[in-house]
Amino acid sequence: MAKDLNKTVVYSALEVANICGVVNQTAINWIRNGHLKAFSTPGGQYRVYRDDLIVFMQNRGMRMPDDFLAIIADNEKSQNSIVIVDDDRGLNNVLKMYLEKIFPDIHFFQAFDGFEAGALLMEKKPFCVLLDLNLPGVNGLELCARLKQQEMYSCPYVIVISAIEDTDVEETAKAVGADLFFRKPLYLKDVADSMKAFFESIPEKDEETK
Repeated sequence: MAKDLNKTVVYSALEVANICGVVNQTAINWIRNGHLKAFSTPGGQYRVYRDDLIVFMQNRGMRMPDDFLAIIADNEKSQNSIVIVDDDRGLNNVLKMYLEKIFPDIHFFQAFDGFEAGALLMEKKPFCVLLDLNLPGVNGLELCARLKQQEMYSCPYVIVISAIEDTDVEETAKAVGADLFFRKPLYLKDVADSMKAFFESIPEKDEETK
């Protein structure tokens, strides 16, 4: 199931019953018997987070409303996405077009400054970020560290690209969490080949949890 569906939306037991097409007591029984995750208000009323309800309905093969299906589709798209963060629009566009041909099953999104990057990364929560270090409005190294350390970003893989001439920049980037590092000017085939090898080396989620 998606790792970051919106937990700010909650439903009462009656609303759950209406969504699932059952009577209110059935929804209450699901909760009381531990089948449907819920919490209680100070007044003793049951409340169910939307993502928990979606998981429950998916597991039972229940028909879901269109807005639930849209949430699932959008989240699956985000989990199979990469955000390219680089203020060089030409390079950003070239990277997107080139990598889309190499990875046709991955969705690519673009950000051109620190503000755009922050908003897009929070919205999409991609599994991977291509990150230029020299960005207007943000310290690239600090952003890399935040992506790896702050739970709200869901800890994506970070591939750093940089024109910074400091000989220690690669070591510094990897110290704060970068998974791969490339210096500009980029050789696109080398970038794509390294990314492919890196992705193929990542264990499957079910293997990680065994």
